[in-house]
Amino acid sequence: MLSSIQSFSVQNISFTTFKLNGFHDLGEWRPILSIPYFLMFLLSTTSNSILIYLIASQRNLHSPMCILIGLMAVVDLCLPIFIVPNMLLNFLFDWNWISLVGCLIQMFCIHYVGAFQSTLLVWMALDRFFAICRPLSYHKYMEIPNFFKFIIVPLIRNGLLNITMVSWAGKLPFCVEEMDHCFCEHMALVQLACGDISINNLLGLLTAFLIPTADFVFITLSYVILFVSILKSGKSHLKAINTCITHIIVMTVSLTFALIAFMSYRIRNNISPSSRVFLSTMYLLFPSCFNPIIYGVRTKEIREQFLKFMDHVKSHLCNPGI
Repeated sequence: MLSSIQSFSVQNISFTTFKLNGFHDLGEWRPILSIPYFLMFLLSTTSNSILIYLIASQRNLHSPMCILIGLMAVVDLCLPIFIVPNMLLNFLFDWNWISLVGCLIQMFCIHYVGAFQSTLLVWMALDRFFAICRPLSYHKYMEIPNFFKFIIVPLIRNGLLNITMVSWAGKLPFCVEEMDHCFCEHMALVQLACGDISINNLLGLLTAFLIPTADFVFITLSYVILFVSILKSGKSHLKAINTCITHIIVMTVSLTFALIAFMSYRIRNNISPSSRVFLSTMYLLFPSCFNPIIYGVRTKEIREQFLKFMDHVKSHLCNPGI
């Protein structure tokens, strides 16, 4: 009788608040994690803010590619804000509870903005394709009305897939309230459900394959065409190769972390919860920290403006009265 009552109560309880319990196996060492995550957050915030300021304030950086880099910096600035402040409060003060509504909002913001990262790399590949393979028509293709034709489909795709994925997750009954994570990732929340999650699992797979994987295939094909075109044209496009290498570095790092974080849920018996949480945080934080550094160092126009900016700051600090 007692077991049947417990079974009935479990089946009819759906938790609406969750405890974020990521890295719980570290015990008393857990607060120390606030140091590296705070430093990464500080690096991301500072470097992306400077990059956005330079591109917005300098007219000679208002080229299509620089604007796309600026949009990437906005994305890289926003992603850590969605997760790191809550993580720091969790590590330092054990403020680790979140409501279902708050969890779903955080999940949508993370996954939608994260998808925008992948889509921006597609747009950058398009920019390089038009610049190298269609140089005479480059400005025509990159005009806002014409370029919008290429970006509207990915935007609609990202929105529909993520809204569907998050809304189906919100319909589930939850019989577990402790989440082995530091933020509300889709599969981390879905695994707490006591009902059938096959549809949610399928939606997660579709979202992963139709956004980052599809973008990866498109980017790969476009760069194959670019390299063939560059090799045929000879040495005149060596600078373009350098630009493409920059984008390949960013794409490879971002998609590698995304793929590992995604697959870790499918092989969870072989990967500890803390390792899975670490991979998920690195997928969001690593590109946000190093994208602006990569672009700042390898993009000549941005590097020159940054050096002028630093000289101006240095002269102002040395001569505050001027």
